[in-house]
Amino acid sequence: MQMTPMIESFVLHFGEMGSRWGFNRTVGQMYGLIVLSEAPLSANDISSALSISRGNVSMGLKELQSWQLVRVHHVPGDRKEYFSTAGSILEMARRVMIERKRREVDPTLTLLRDIILEAPSSEGEVHAQTKMREIHDLLESASLLSDEIQSLSIESLQTLIKLGAGVGKLLEFADKFRSNKDNEAYHD
Repeated sequence: MQMTPMIESFVLHFGEMGSRWGFNRTVGQMYGLIVLSEAPLSANDISSALSISRGNVSMGLKELQSWQLVRVHHVPGDRKEYFSTAGSILEMARRVMIERKRREVDPTLTLLRDIILEAPSSEGEVHAQTKMREIHDLLESASLLSDEIQSLSIESLQTLIKLGAGVGKLLEFADKFRSNKDNEAYHD
C-alpha cells in the first residue's frame, strides 16, 4: 500500500487512538493501515509500509485477531496470510466496545460487587461503600445499555446513531412537557 501523506497522517493518528482503546500505538497504526487498504495486506506489506519489524507485525496481528478486528485471507499458490478488516467500520466500533467492556468494565463491576457485599468496619467504610454502590449502579446501567446496543442489528444501530441528536431534543421536550404538567397541577 502506498503511504501518501494523507494516509500516513491517518495511520499515525489511529495509532494514538489505538493506545486509548486498549492496545499499543503500533497495533493501532497497523489496524489503521489495514482499514484504509483496498486489498488485504500481508505481514510483509505492513512491515514495509510502517517500517517496523516482522516480529512486531506478527505480534500486532495476533493482538488484532484476539480483538476479532481482522480477518485472515489465503491466496491459492501463495503461502502468505493476508489481513483485512473483519467487517464494517460500525462492526469495528462494536467489537472495540465489547472488548473494552470485557477487559475493563466487567472486572470493575465484579470487584465493586464483592466489596459492596463486605461488612463495613467503620463509618468511613460505610461512606466508601455508598459511593462504590453509586459507581456500581452507574456502571451496571451503562453495561446494560451497552448490551442492548450490542444486540441491535447493524441497520438498527445505524438508525439509532442517526437519531442521536434527535433523542436529546426529544428528552428536552419531555422534560418541558413534564414541567408544564407539574406547573398546571400546582396551580389547580
